[in-house]
This record gives sequence, structure tokens and C-alpha cells, in this order.
Amino acid sequence: MSKSLTRVRRALQEAGITPDIRELGQTRTAEEAASAVGCALDQIAKSIIFRGERTGEAILFLTAGGNRVCADKASALAGETLGKADAALIRAQTGFAIGGVAPVGHLSPIRAFLDPRLLDFDTVWAAAGTPRHVFPLDPHLLPGLTGARQADFAL
Repeated sequence: MSKSLTRVRRALQEAGITPDIRELGQTRTAEEAASAVGCALDQIAKSIIFRGERTGEAILFLTAGGNRVCADKASALAGETLGKADAALIRAQTGFAIGGVAPVGHLSPIRAFLDPRLLDFDTVWAAAGTPRHVFPLDPHLLPGLTGARQADFAL
């Protein structure tokens, strides 16, 4: 089992959640993940990472699968201009590779924001630390697990 997957499993267990991590095979898009899991597109909780231009830190936006992050709204929430986070920054701060960034189990604390659309569901699916693994979760647990602040940042 990969170190990333192990960190996610441990974070869920430490939060009192019994992990139900599933291997899907390679899914490159939210659409592919939703199809593989058998859920609605917006039930995929995408982890979108931006780089704060002033701080240089990664900032996480957890958004519904069908939504896109509005750069202007996201920058206003973050209090700084946001730019593209490269693979090195994402790996250094979260410990995950692009495509497998989980909402939990990060190497370092990360500022996070939550798309309210995810709260419309009883269950959402998130990456479990690799591009091939996901886990289901009650989205109402995400703020407590991640420290994410609910905010409108979608296009």
C-alpha cells in the first residue's frame, strides 16, 4: 500500500471513520470517477490546489465534480492573488501527486475552502491519496476533517 493511501486511511481512522477505500483503476476526470463509482458527477469531491502568489503556499478548494473554481472569487476568499500550483508544491505541502490529492492526510496543514454544492448529497467521493483510489464520505464531515470554510467560489 502506498504511503499516500496509508496516510489517508490513518487520517480517517483517527477521525473515527471506518475507511471504505476502493480501487477504480486510473480515472483522469471527475466524469470518469463518477462513472466508475456509479454516482452523480457533483458527488465527486475534487481537490483543486492553487498557489498563493504572496505566500507561496498551496490553498485547497474542495469542489463538486461538475463545478469549476472561479479564480477571482477564490483569490478574494484567500486574500491574495492565486496562481497555478505546480506538481512540486502540491507534493511538498500535501504529500500527494496531482490527481490523487485527498481532502485529508496532508503532510502539512493547508488552508481549505468547501463548495456548498457538496453538502447537497448524503455521500460524496474523494481521492484517497492516489489517482486510482477513492473513498465515500458524508460531506457534512468535511469542514471538521479539513478545517475547510464553506464559501461560494464556483463559476
